[in-house]
Amino acid sequence: MEAMSRALRQTSNRSVEVPSTLSRIAKQSEMVFHRWVQQVHSGRLGPFTVERANRLLDTSYINRKGKMSGEQSTYKLIYFNARGRAEHIRYIFAYAGIDYIDERITRERWPELKKSMPYGMLPVLEIDGKPIAQSNAVARYLARKHNLTGRNEWEAMMCDVLVDTLGDLKQFISQYRTEEDHFKKEEKKAKLLKETIPFYLNKFEQTVGENGGYTVGNTTTWADFVFAVALENFENMFGATALENYPGLRELKERVHQIPAIVNWLVKRPHTEF
Repeated sequence: MEAMSRALRQTSNRSVEVPSTLSRIAKQSEMVFHRWVQQVHSGRLGPFTVERANRLLDTSYINRKGKMSGEQSTYKLIYFNARGRAEHIRYIFAYAGIDYIDERITRERWPELKKSMPYGMLPVLEIDGKPIAQSNAVARYLARKHNLTGRNEWEAMMCDVLVDTLGDLKQFISQYRTEEDHFKKEEKKAKLLKETIPFYLNKFEQTVGENGGYTVGNTTTWADFVFAVALENFENMFGATALENYPGLRELKERVHQIPAIVNWLVKRPHTEF
């Protein structure tokens, strides 16, 4: 316990509230307490509330399956051989240095495999053998585990706001891409380029500019990964100059793609059309 006392003295010059809940955590695991101290010093954790104590205890010491913190979960990401709706999850895995199985199924296998998926859609992440659907739910879960949701609850919420708003734009683009009537497709493309895309990208450009090159706050979050993937697809779809009017967004994409762990992933990932 001497190490715990020393760590506590090191935090005495910070504005930190330590309720009685801390004693319960300290009794169960000195490791949990030290993780809290580390997060306080790094600025990732604010006042030590009961809610934060319970969350830290849950994720750091014993999870809901009773697994000790030293044991690693196993992950298998199931998707098609494409970047699509799974790529930002792969970025999180790469950034956090997490081993996982990147299972890319063929279109021929999909009709049969679809029956075993929770909602008949991909991607699905198997966590210790349990299938979890919805790409952003999966990404958000991993982001929380690996400190990619910002510095506080407000920033975590802003990550959700931006990711969901980008999702609205993706819906418009998807409607254009899947339109089979040639004339209607051209009409949708014209509206996209003149109205819809500028409306959203100007908003995003302003946000990134205000945050010094980040989507949220001034640290890398999972929202940065979502945007980097989407902006890369945007350039592939509309040309290399598609972001020339949005230098902040272009720099955001480039910054993410210069992170060493992401660079390593980009080098080794399979080449796909989309």
